[in-house]
Parts: sequence; structure tokens; C-alpha cells
Amino acid sequence: MTAPLRRDAKIVVGAFLVSGTVHLVKPEVYEPLMPSWVPAHREVIVGSGIAELLCAAGLMLRPTRQLAGLASAALLVGVFPGNVKMAVDASRTSNRPFKAAALARLPLQLPMIRAALRAGRA
Repeated sequence: MTAPLRRDAKIVVGAFLVSGTVHLVKPEVYEPLMPSWVPAHREVIVGSGIAELLCAAGLMLRPTRQLAGLASAALLVGVFPGNVKMAVDASRTSNRPFKAAALARLPLQLPMIRAALRAGRA
């Protein structure tokens, strides 16, 4: 029932498993990333963690891989405003490593979205 995952799909699955777990175990890590216009921050953080874990599981199973690939790409697009907020907030600090990490995340979204879509076609 399962077929081997491509390397890029494994990266998406791994990232979602780690991030989804952190969303559930330590949601406060993600609270500073939440744009003010998003309601119910804690609930959205927990919900997105559950969504990441479901997407990871879906990508690992052949019957759900196509839908999970599309859902994963949509999820990555949906969390992009949080990444932008983090980059803007980081630009206002003197913490160089934080600035570098926050800015590096922005261009990484596109390859992650591409990998999620490719994983869904595999």
C-alpha cells in the first residue's frame, strides 16, 4: 500500500512531523509568529500542527498521497504570512542569527511547496 517516497517528499514529511509535534507540545513557540489579524492564536497553532501531522501521514500512504500533496502545499501557502511576520519582526532586532534564519525561511517556502506538489504526484 505504500510506495517509496522521493527525497524531497521525505523532507516535507520530516519537516511536518517535527513542526507539527512542536505545534502540539510547545504551541507558545509559534505565538510570536501569529499576525494580529488571525483570531484564536492558540487554536490556530494547534490546528495547524494537527494539519501538518495529517499531511505527513497522508504523504506516506499511496492512496492519500495526491490529496496530501495538495493539502501540504495549501498549508505551506497558508502559513506564509506568519513567516513574513517573523522576517519583519526579526529585521527590527539586533539578533543577527534570528534575522538570517527568518529571512532564509521566506525563499525556502517555494521549494517546499514544489516538493509537496511533486510528492502528491509520485
